[in-house]
Amino acid sequence: MTAPSQITATPRGTVRSRGRWPLLAQPRALVVYLCGIVALDLVAIGVVAAWTDIRAGDVATFAALTACGAVCIEATRRLGMPAGVSRDLLSAWWLPAALLLPPLYALLAPIPLQILLQVRVRATVVHRRVFSAAAIGLAACAASVAFHKSVGDPAVLAGGGGGPIVVAAACAVLFTVLNTALIAVAAHTADPEGRWGEVLWDRERVLLDTVELCLGVVVAVVCGLNLALLLLVLPPVVLLQRSLLHAQLQAAARTDPKTGLLNAAAWHREADTEIARAQRTGETLALIIIDIDHFKKVNDTYGHLAGDQVLIQVAATLRSQLREYDVVGRFGGEEFVVLLPGADVTEARRVAERLRTRVGRMAVAADNAMVTVTVSAGVAIMNIHGADLIELLAAADLALYRAKELGRDRICLPAAPITPGQPPISPGRRPFSPGQTPVPPRQRGADGATGSIP
Repeated sequence: MTAPSQITATPRGTVRSRGRWPLLAQPRALVVYLCGIVALDLVAIGVVAAWTDIRAGDVATFAALTACGAVCIEATRRLGMPAGVSRDLLSAWWLPAALLLPPLYALLAPIPLQILLQVRVRATVVHRRVFSAAAIGLAACAASVAFHKSVGDPAVLAGGGGGPIVVAAACAVLFTVLNTALIAVAAHTADPEGRWGEVLWDRERVLLDTVELCLGVVVAVVCGLNLALLLLVLPPVVLLQRSLLHAQLQAAARTDPKTGLLNAAAWHREADTEIARAQRTGETLALIIIDIDHFKKVNDTYGHLAGDQVLIQVAATLRSQLREYDVVGRFGGEEFVVLLPGADVTEARRVAERLRTRVGRMAVAADNAMVTVTVSAGVAIMNIHGADLIELLAAADLALYRAKELGRDRICLPAAPITPGQPPISPGRRPFSPGQTPVPPRQRGADGATGSIP
């Protein structure tokens, strides 16, 4: 299942306190939501436990499913787990508990496995683990109640009849929808300006959810037949989970660990592919280099942890304002780069201005202050300012350097600065004087100093 990302930025004007508890550093609405879900889960456990008869057979089944989940976690522990939102196949053990056992066990099933993930795989802030366990437990409890109300005796699932299996599949879908909805609301509360599509389903997530649902129903049928058959189901599930985590780790190797954007090497590969396509089809293309103004001052004033949060939120803001097929990456330090396929001068100007404005509106909590930053950007257009990636980077870098010289918090092209209300530069205008050589890319420090990239 998925776990919500930790976001610590809030819209400007939001007041919140930061103490030693990471939960208190979150937006107030998010804190209320997380505490509400956890409280609802605890109330549900208490209420359901009061009218549940504890039977030895149910306890044995619950222990066996939990042990299988623990084996999966231990078997994949050496691979590690990507930071942020990650996927696993632990639903293969939560779903059978929800379908075969009373709802109390569906509420309890995520707790030991989340503790094991925290202790044995990757420690994260505790409130994320607690919320994940509560969200999964509530969703599984709802699915369990629906299944038991529909079929009466869960033992009929082991008979292989079409009706019970269809009902089990429908309840598994209910579990996934509820769990995703609870997490999506938390993510949107943390970042109200973020797009719902980033936390809901896309094609890959639907495929993974379908695999999880099928796997959970199959394990439930096998477990209903004979508890010992779990020994035959466990190895394939472990192999599938290892394959899934391996694919996620490969994807993580392409991304910057701090911001989640493409790292410099991966961005270069993606950009080369897009530029080759644009050269082949004759389409236009724009490149934007974005640099945070006076970033060193943020680190010196508020500390590097606050600086890291600024980087994370700037990256999230950039990603939320771009199209899915735009190529955005972090070049290192406080510098980001964006490739806009199909964009001309007017479109590139509009996008760059929107990014500059959005970043200027964001605020990040640091101790008792709200940190705000501005950005400068250099824009280059293919076949106007350069014909390949190196030339475009050099032109955009020159434009960014000019934006810094002109006072920062602005957008420039290699020929002239762009200000709000100024008409776009004519596509036929030359960005360099005849015989002038484009300035090579520069590596800017936080104070605006420049030096050639080796």
